[in-house]
Amino acid sequence: MGRTNTQARPAGACVAAVSPRTAGRGTARRLRCLSVLPLLAALLSSCDSGTSGTVTLNWYNFPDDSGALADAATNCTRASGGRYRIAYNKLPRGADGQRQQLVRRLAAHDDTLDILGLDVTWAAEFAEAKWILPWTGDNRRSATVGTLEVPLQTATWKGRLYAVPYNTNTQLLWYRSDLVPKPPKTWAEMVTMATALAEQGKPHYVEIQGAQYEGLTVWFNTLVESAGGSILNASATAPSLGPPAVQAATIMRNLARSPAADPSLSNQMEDQNRLAMESGTAAFELNYPFVYPSMKANNPALFKNFRWAPYPGVDPGRPSKPTIGGIDLAIGAYSRHPALAFDAALCLRNRENQMTAALKGGLPPTLRALYSDKALIKSYPFSADVLNALENASTRPQTPAYQNVSIAISHTLSPPSAIQPRSDIETIGSQIEDALESKGLIP
Repeated sequence: MGRTNTQARPAGACVAAVSPRTAGRGTARRLRCLSVLPLLAALLSSCDSGTSGTVTLNWYNFPDDSGALADAATNCTRASGGRYRIAYNKLPRGADGQRQQLVRRLAAHDDTLDILGLDVTWAAEFAEAKWILPWTGDNRRSATVGTLEVPLQTATWKGRLYAVPYNTNTQLLWYRSDLVPKPPKTWAEMVTMATALAEQGKPHYVEIQGAQYEGLTVWFNTLVESAGGSILNASATAPSLGPPAVQAATIMRNLARSPAADPSLSNQMEDQNRLAMESGTAAFELNYPFVYPSMKANNPALFKNFRWAPYPGVDPGRPSKPTIGGIDLAIGAYSRHPALAFDAALCLRNRENQMTAALKGGLPPTLRALYSDKALIKSYPFSADVLNALENASTRPQTPAYQNVSIAISHTLSPPSAIQPRSDIETIGSQIEDALESKGLIP
């Protein structure tokens, strides 16, 4: 049993009010109630901590259909030797719903939130609000040893580590080798190839996330970083943008106005991109590794020509810097069992559990050593490319105001075909300044 916010009474609980008709029997009734209270207290205590003194740690994370997270909770419960039991609680499917639930409960100082699965953009906000605990001493050393550097950056705020990377993610360029013998190295080269295929009447679309949501921000951030720029300055106190941002916005507009653009570009997210590629209408796709097993299962004929390559760059000779995703595990500041929660979080993201998440859930690991593991390489024949992308990746702007920054970008650059590079970048810069000054913050 866990704590509940409902008003239901336990069986046998006493009613405080006594009607005039039963007032004469009030003394006997109160005696019976008093005799029951110690038993109720014992029952509630056992419900709260689990059986035989075992502490229940509540882990809140995204809903996982693969079973990898449930397996991790079971594995770590067993490994604790009876010290704790991990209860895996599923958050809403959408990132906005996940954040909203955690924010509301943490703002209310909810002490049943022990281990929190945070989107890689939330650490700064939660740390600044003092909703999560910093990782220090042995816990920090255990969290960082063997862990890839860029995922660690997503969990760091003002030089302090506030979470441990549980998994990560990055996009690759996926293409059809029957249409494209040699993958493009830049966006300009890719659009040129797609245009040539269109003139030949062949499948030619470039599938990319163009809808007005977080995916559009990720596309823009990747292009800005790949052009040598950044959305915020190094101290996250002001927008940076400049010529690299104008160049990024120009690339987005040029693609959207070219034959390479899918007619549904302005409404497409990752899954629509996957489906379009599987339908055979596209030649290129910028997406996460989940598309590989999906293509294998859904279109075996096309899968024979399904290949991958590094994310295309902005300029020849300059490597791309794809924006990473993933989940970081943080410890709730109001947890009644923080020491056990730190221990459990380290277990949840250990080698065994990260391997299970990769093989069953398709989530790239954050431990470098796993990329040379034969089991991972067999399931992820593109593991070397994923590792290379992660080592050269970028993070989204790290700021407590990230939600506002992302909205400013995605709303201004939507639809991509209507982008006015210079004026839109000026608009984004002005809106980011307001966001950093806490003007018009979203809840």
